[in-house]
Amino acid sequence: MTDSAPKAAPGRFRPLTAVVTGSDSGIGRATAVRLAEAGLDVGITWHTDEAGARATAEEVTRLGRRAAVAPLDLTKLPEAADVIDRLADELGRIDVLVNNAGTGTATPFLDLDLGTVRQVLDVDLVGPLLCAQRAARRMIGQGGGGRIVNVTSVHEHQPRVGSGPYCAAKGGLGLLTQVMALELAEHGITVNAVAPGEIATPMTGQEDTDVRDEDRPGIPLGRPGDAREVAEVIAFLAGPGSSYVTGASWAVDGGMLRMGPMAGSHLDSNDWRRP
Repeated sequence: MTDSAPKAAPGRFRPLTAVVTGSDSGIGRATAVRLAEAGLDVGITWHTDEAGARATAEEVTRLGRRAAVAPLDLTKLPEAADVIDRLADELGRIDVLVNNAGTGTATPFLDLDLGTVRQVLDVDLVGPLLCAQRAARRMIGQGGGGRIVNVTSVHEHQPRVGSGPYCAAKGGLGLLTQVMALELAEHGITVNAVAPGEIATPMTGQEDTDVRDEDRPGIPLGRPGDAREVAEVIAFLAGPGSSYVTGASWAVDGGMLRMGPMAGSHLDSNDWRRP
């Protein structure tokens, strides 16, 4: 007798609820709103900006969906991951987890202190791992599969000067995504990464920026990205149409990785476009 894993049926996944960490602003807010537009109730978390999280919740409810809001501090592990169960209980289930909360540092390698390294690794790698464990266990218990999307960065793939812990964490989260995809596939749970480049968000000091007015000569598309452009890719990976996509990393970077992130963000002319 052959010991075979159950096969998830294509197109059968119909998500009802999602939890989006770090959804008080930026990519997280845009994702929460986009998923609400797709008909999902949304769990929203915040670290320092409760007012921002409440504003996200108002946008979700204006779209006719339920919103649940909870604080999340991923430096307080492992108990911080309890928020996944709390929000799943409030919403009734969890079908989609978007691990979006993150932090970074701009510190030369020789100047790094252990506290900074541990903080970035906890928030950007260990925290998402523990949150994904909680979500996956709930999804398996519910049956019907699920979606986990880990928001990494172009620095999952290529380095940046001064961002040692951030690059290590995002690279680790990218490979963790692949392991999770292998192990959770038999339960009908797909796991993918989305790797943004420079996106106009509070994290990059560009809140409420019209990206069409910004000039980025070193990025092939010539501008930063809008958070809603990242949210569109996340929404696809969170929905039924991505049923045969797992273990992949989707760069949403305007072509930055083709240039290299250092060149993409530092070039100040378009001379490279000419042979």
